[in-house]
Amino acid sequence: MAGRNGTSVVVTGMGAITPIGNSVDEFWESAVAGKSGLGILQSFDHSPYPVHVAAEVKNFDPTEYMDHRAARRMGRFSQFAIAATQQALDHADLDLDEINRDRVGTLIGNGIGGLYESQEAVRTMDRRGGMRVDPFYFPKMLPNMAAAHIALHFGARGYNNTVITACAAGTQALGDAMDLIRAGRADVCIAGGTEATLCEVGLCGFAVIRALTFKHADEPHRASRPFDAERDGFVAGEGAGIMVLESEDHAKSRGAPILAELAGYGACNDAYHVVAPSADGDGAYRAMNEALNDAHIAPHDVDYINAHGTSTELNDKSETLAIKRIFGEGAYRIPVSATKSMVGHSFGAAGAIEGIVAVQTILTGTIHPTINLENPDLDCDLDYVPNEARQADVDVVLSNSFGFGGQNACLVFKRYES
Repeated sequence: MAGRNGTSVVVTGMGAITPIGNSVDEFWESAVAGKSGLGILQSFDHSPYPVHVAAEVKNFDPTEYMDHRAARRMGRFSQFAIAATQQALDHADLDLDEINRDRVGTLIGNGIGGLYESQEAVRTMDRRGGMRVDPFYFPKMLPNMAAAHIALHFGARGYNNTVITACAAGTQALGDAMDLIRAGRADVCIAGGTEATLCEVGLCGFAVIRALTFKHADEPHRASRPFDAERDGFVAGEGAGIMVLESEDHAKSRGAPILAELAGYGACNDAYHVVAPSADGDGAYRAMNEALNDAHIAPHDVDYINAHGTSTELNDKSETLAIKRIFGEGAYRIPVSATKSMVGHSFGAAGAIEGIVAVQTILTGTIHPTINLENPDLDCDLDYVPNEARQADVDVVLSNSFGFGGQNACLVFKRYES
């Protein structure tokens, strides 16, 4: 949908680093197959703690995307962002040397930054003294450094910002990038989210507030169970999702492959609780309603919803209530699925990865399943596409993200019509 200056925003490229694939094609093939990326933690000794399952990115080699020296100076979350950006630019067939770099913006969502690097810096201070801290500690740790490294690595000289709104950050970064292009302040935006927080302090921080599942160490692939009656918390994950967004005119002028239109964006706050969503789903409802209004889309035109679907007791119920409030009886006809059932919860990256799901669903006519949905919660009674992918004609997708601090964000993606 055109913005206030008549500008429509389109997706021309995507890149993904996830626990079930380190490219969009590999990720999507795994998602459609219902493949779980969850397993017993491999990156550190988790035996002293009650949580043993995570969704780790496998076989990631940052030197496939940058030289060894550059990789050593980045946090893992920044390495993920560089890799996904390179994929997205290649997918978009976009050479920044051929366009005005001053009109290329960068907006990256991130929840926590270099948490592992902070943990290790404190350990170094304790064991060896403060002057032995890694001199690259700050460039590795600061949440804005993923966006900064993208700008430096690729020469994107336009507007640059980091959205730090917890689990809603990736979605809000995409929405803010759309608004930037609509406002005429950029022709192109590199936008999305990245996160790499799998370390002891991250695990313990979420465990002590009972946000993580303590179950299924014997069957880790079953640990993330959105909308299932046996769910008891989310599974921590990591990864990155990046999109190249362009004004429609800019994309058409260079003959870019247009994948979909990013047509609507809504964001708000619950103003209710620091970690819990409002029980009635009011914030989620308002974000979805704003996104639909922004896209000039009626609820009955929505063909699929990618749920935030964390596998926590409160979120899944409140999101279900919000969907029912928006769509009324029509809520029961709309397929809804939860990507986090397969990749866990990657916080600031989650919404961007799920945005990629929205576009892939439109392009392929395939809705990926919500796996591990074996005993549905009676309060979660919508069509969550349990355990098997489904073919469907999908023209409009709603993608939800809700985060700590009451952050709510929602995007509307549409099939592109020239």
